[in-house]
This record gives sequence, structure tokens and C-alpha cells, in this order.
Amino acid sequence: MKLPEAFEEKMRLLLQEEYDRYLQCFEEPRHYGLRVNTNKISAEEFRKIAPWPLTPVPWIPNGFYYDGNRVQPAKHPYYFAGLYYLQEPSAMTPASRLPVELGDCVLDVCAAPGGKATELGAKLHGTGMLVANDISNSRARGLLKNLELLGIGNVLVTSEEPGKLVPHFTEFFDKILIDAPCSGEGMFRKEKKMIKAWEEHGPEFFSRLQRSIVVQAAAMLRPGGMLLYSTCTFDPQENERIIEYLMSQCPEFEICEMEGYEGFCPGRPEFTKSKCPELEKTVRIFPHKMQGEGHFIALLRKKAPWEDHAGSTGRGAAVGAPGRSGTAGKRKLPEELEEFLGSLRLELNRRRLEIREERVYYMPEGMPELRGIRFLRSGLLLGELKKNRFEPGQALAMYLKKEDYGNILDLSAEDERVIRYLKGETLDVEDLVSHREKGWYLVCVDGYPLGFGKLASQVLKNKYLPGWRWMS
Repeated sequence: MKLPEAFEEKMRLLLQEEYDRYLQCFEEPRHYGLRVNTNKISAEEFRKIAPWPLTPVPWIPNGFYYDGNRVQPAKHPYYFAGLYYLQEPSAMTPASRLPVELGDCVLDVCAAPGGKATELGAKLHGTGMLVANDISNSRARGLLKNLELLGIGNVLVTSEEPGKLVPHFTEFFDKILIDAPCSGEGMFRKEKKMIKAWEEHGPEFFSRLQRSIVVQAAAMLRPGGMLLYSTCTFDPQENERIIEYLMSQCPEFEICEMEGYEGFCPGRPEFTKSKCPELEKTVRIFPHKMQGEGHFIALLRKKAPWEDHAGSTGRGAAVGAPGRSGTAGKRKLPEELEEFLGSLRLELNRRRLEIREERVYYMPEGMPELRGIRFLRSGLLLGELKKNRFEPGQALAMYLKKEDYGNILDLSAEDERVIRYLKGETLDVEDLVSHREKGWYLVCVDGYPLGFGKLASQVLKNKYLPGWRWMS
């Protein structure tokens, strides 16, 4: 592979005697990975049912390698059940090292297509709130699909320049992840087209964006909160120097140690102006040191002001945006919605229900006022009210567990009707539903929900979302 001369010169300086070994890795095969969605299944349980051989990614508790030349995990029903996310192994690292706790309010600043956001959401297990943002509206739509596919319901998906979020979320979040737009040097081995993009927009272009993003994100982190910054590039301009800049602009930040791994390399403070030794706590990932592509990760904490140490700092209120209860808490719910909610074996707080233009949403606790923010989704879309009936939606199906709903049609992954269902076809289910009542059924594969269907005369009318259907 022909690498740009300027890049080669920089990497020789960065790697010294290891440079030749780095070049050798371009001749080695790439690594394919999947990350188990622990919101639906544990890593141990998934490994028992996995249809193909898996090898653990040693520094990611729920990450596995698979042979991408022999198997296609995106063409298995378990993918459509949201049991895993396909992700390059090193790219799993940032979300794994941000210590998200139950009940946290979490922001993923540059979230599309959702590799990090889905893991952050899984860590919340339905508690707190995940705000997933991407400035590109088209990319944010793909982000929303991935969050819904993996059953993450406590979400706000926005599409804004990060600075526009600051007035609404000042000192609001407990945890923030910034997987910053970057020159992509760490992906040259995996994606050859990244080299041409690097020649058009190199590190200097991206470092300007990164400096702006980190300072904007810092304003949205509450005192005592934690921020993780990551890139998939090697250039110190985009890595250590960005952390140096953040700390110069926001001296309340300190660099934290994070869970290590034998292949991790320390940050390189000698390539910064300050040469601060604390920068060695940041982490570099090189493809010749680990079975993954190139990454940089830094974990920081926003120190609380001294005057607050005696008491609780708490989460800052979003400026001009008090939390709200849903509209359903203020008026009687339609009978058809009440009837459906009564069929759920899942307790929903009625005050968090919100009805907008006949669509019914279940809002995260403490959702702020969203006036002035461009967003694609707030909360979990339960379904729609239509002519005296309620139709449950795809997002709700993916959010539910098998035990959360009474009427279940559970198919084996080997049953040819699974693929037919995913293609949107009507199914004959006489062998499964004799003497069963007509109405809405949750279709599952080996106990994991795929979507809804409506039973009539032992035939299941397919309600799988058209935009998600299996493509041959």
C-alpha cells in the first residue's frame, strides 16, 4: 500500500524502531468484531447460542472476534433481534472505558452510526437518559434505527451542532463521550479510501473542529462528571494536544487512569507544548500491538468547586428547560391505549406517557423542554392511535422482553418462517396458535423479540417495519 510521505515521516518519528513492524501489519488480515448487546443477553449466554465460532476480545468484556471471511452475522435473525452490534474491536474501547452507572444522564456528542451510543444505552439498562447527537440529519436517522434495533428506549436523538445544545444542557450530564471527527489515520489499514480523505482534510482541519467540540461538551458536564474523548487517528494534534487545550481552557478537568490492557500504549506528552506527564494516562492503540485498528482514548473528570464539597453538587438544571411530565399525566388516556397497556406485563409510569399527533411516547425521567432543538426522537415510540385502535410500534417490540407480553409467537432460528417474517410476508401459524385469541402477537426468534404481527384465523398479518425488512 502506498502511504502519503508526510504520514510516513510522522509515523517514523512517533514509532521509532517499531515503525517497520507497524508497516507489516498492512499485509495482515483485518479483524472482524461483534459486541454483545447486554441490554438483551449476557455475553456468556450469547456465546452458548452463537451460530458460529467466537473468540473473546481480551480487553472488552462483551466483545468477540469472528471470521468475517466465512460468516455474515448481519444475515442472521439474531442480528435482527438486536442481540449484537457489528463493530471493529478497537472501536469498542471508548464506550467500555466510560464508567456509566444506572440512572446516569449520558451524552454521546458525535454518535452516528451508533456503535458507542448503543453500548452506553445498554449500560443504563433502561434507567436515566441517553442523549445521542449527530450534526448530520441523514446519519442521525441511521443512529436512531440502531438504538431502536438494540432496544434502547430512554433516548433523545438530536441532530445539532454541539454548541447549540449547550444552553439547553448546561452542567446537565453525568457522563459525556466524544468520539470526535478526525483524520482517520488509525483506519488506513481497514479502509483504504481513508487515505484519499486524509490528503483532502488532514489533522490541522480536524483539530480545529475538535478544540471547539471538547470545550462545548465540557460546559454540559456537571461537576464531578466524567468525559471520555476518543479518535481513530495517531496525530498528536488531534489527540494529546486536544486534551492539553481542554485543560488550558477548563482547568477544572483532570486526567484519570482507566482500566488497562497489556497492548495499550501511554500517551505521548513529548509531542505537546506543556509536556505535562499527566498526559501519559491517556491511551494509544496501535494495530501492530493489538488485534484492532488505531485509536486514542482519554478519560477526564470535571472537579467540583471547593464550596460544594461539603454538600451534594447534584446535576445542574438545564437553562430555561425544567423537567416535564408527559401529556398523558394531565388527561385521561384513550380506551384503546389503556387496553393495550393493560396487556403488557411491564409497568409503565403513566405520567411519563406523551401523545403527540396520535403517536404515543414513553419519555425518559427528567426530560428537559426541547423547544429550539432539532431532534428526531424523544423517548420510546410505543405506537400510534388509529381510528379507535392502538397499533404497537417496532421500537416497542425491540424494547420488550419475551416475558413482558402475553401473546407470543416464538419461532426457532431454523424455522423458515423467521426469514419470511423479516421479509414482511403473511405467515400461516396454525401449528402455533390453535384456539388462541385473535389480536396482537409479539413475534420472537428463540425467545428474543423481532416485531409485532396481528393474528386472524390462524394467519399472522405481518407488521414488521417496512424500512427494516430483510433484503436478499
